[in-house]
Amino acid sequence: MKAVGIQWDKSKELTDLNLPKPEPAGRDLLVAVKAVAINPADLGASQRPPANTSVPMILGFDAAGVVEAVGPDVQLFKPGDEVYYAGDMNRPGSNAEFQLVDERIVGKKPNTLSFSQAAALPLTAITAYEGFFDRLKIDVKGGNTGESLLIIGGAGGVGSIGIQLAKIAGLNVIATASRPETIEWVRDLGADHVINHREPLRPQIEALGMQFVDHIAVFNSMDKHSDAVTDLIRPQGMIVSIVGPPQAEHLERFMFKSAGFVAELMFTRSMFQTPDMIEQHRLLNLIADWIDHGCVRTTINEVISPINAENVKQAHALVAAGSSIGKVVLSGW
Repeated sequence: MKAVGIQWDKSKELTDLNLPKPEPAGRDLLVAVKAVAINPADLGASQRPPANTSVPMILGFDAAGVVEAVGPDVQLFKPGDEVYYAGDMNRPGSNAEFQLVDERIVGKKPNTLSFSQAAALPLTAITAYEGFFDRLKIDVKGGNTGESLLIIGGAGGVGSIGIQLAKIAGLNVIATASRPETIEWVRDLGADHVINHREPLRPQIEALGMQFVDHIAVFNSMDKHSDAVTDLIRPQGMIVSIVGPPQAEHLERFMFKSAGFVAELMFTRSMFQTPDMIEQHRLLNLIADWIDHGCVRTTINEVISPINAENVKQAHALVAAGSSIGKVVLSGW
């Protein structure tokens, strides 16, 4: 099968590979991959050699495709099912014609989306959903309606889907963006207010009639925003971050407020095979239903074809530049 990866004992560069087609076991699905999306996690993985450098390292997390075969213990899917998922850091990635993935972290592909449109969603949707509803304990059914949520990094992949999920939960969403095109993007996704993360945040929050915000999600640099988030979070409020904790010099103010901090890594459940691992299957199915009912839309912004080493490098460069809006997807082999 075709694949894109790094043969570390020969080169540090992404290259086109030809590898054996894997066989499913246990609760594995063998998925014929149709489209993949690029995330910052792909860039980080490409810089870390594996323990065994003689084995090709296949990158890629987000994917959408068709179930080709199933392991003997599979209960949720059958060959021919269209699926989407974000993979497992401990297993070969999605930049391959065929990939093995545990059915418990796989969802049914939204019927109304193409494979490319669906591939843009899993990693960011899982991250935002877990961040808001599992970590911050916001009630997805509207029990926190009217409370404020500040999303730092509103136009990125996680922020783009996060705005939409937060609005489903009835929150008053304040998203950060700095360029005319990113401001328009986050407003169109449903943000109630947009503020500029390149300028001091407190005056902008106060201009909205607020002293504090109830919840903060940091989907950008915590180093740049640590002072602002510990200042703006309300007493006994909660912060979730995908990029690390507040800086040590700001923790005293954080503690005076009895504020809470929680990290979100969507790979935790699969990495540690947690008892609730199947929750990712359930939440992906829920998001697929929301999409098919018009409540959520894909965050795809650019498609590159076909999937090969040259194009994966191009997509990595776009994400590394830090100015992309939404998601970059590669489609077809």
